[in-house]
Amino acid sequence: MLRSPDHRYTMQFDPQSATGAWWRLTAEPAGPEPGWYAEFCELVPAEILSRFTDALVLPVPDESPVDPFQILGWEGWVIESSSAAHSLDAMCHVRRPTEAGTWTWEASWRVDICSPGHGTPMGPSIWHAVLPDAVPAHLIGAFITALADPEPLQRGMYERLGHHSAVHVRSQVRPEQVVDDHASRLRKIRARARLARRQQGAPVTSPSPSRRAHRR
Repeated sequence: MLRSPDHRYTMQFDPQSATGAWWRLTAEPAGPEPGWYAEFCELVPAEILSRFTDALVLPVPDESPVDPFQILGWEGWVIESSSAAHSLDAMCHVRRPTEAGTWTWEASWRVDICSPGHGTPMGPSIWHAVLPDAVPAHLIGAFITALADPEPLQRGMYERLGHHSAVHVRSQVRPEQVVDDHASRLRKIRARARLARRQQGAPVTSPSPSRRAHRR
């Protein structure tokens, strides 16, 4: 389990979850801001999950958030209606809340990644994510942006955190470059978070080693 320095945010890893959601991020209420949670299944790519958590520690953008369905449209997804969209291969499905301001299942943004349905809208599940309507809009936008990113994911040969339907192409990127890029990303995100705290007048503290998370 990881907890933010202000104890508002908690990231829990539970591979025994009855719902199949191995990752659960919880935000406690803070003043006028409501509490919320987000759940992510076992095989959610680390790149997508990290884009979501990066946005959590950075300042909230001043500009109004872009409609997630507009983001998907820019990447060529099929917009089925004002509340649903899917990727061109029909393996990725996004649905938006149907009721605002409640904690019901129906009021959650639901992302489902499925095997080809062979005549059905959705085949067997690969992974899923649930982001209730209370999740801040800029965080949902960050998650959807990462989901729609067409860049291939870098994975080791025969790594189990993948799916048999994925298309494998040998990368020209060396493993050392992947590690260096990850280390550079962490340095930048920490620097931007420290700068944001300075601008807000909050004390700057470095996370203890036990609270640092490392991606593989």
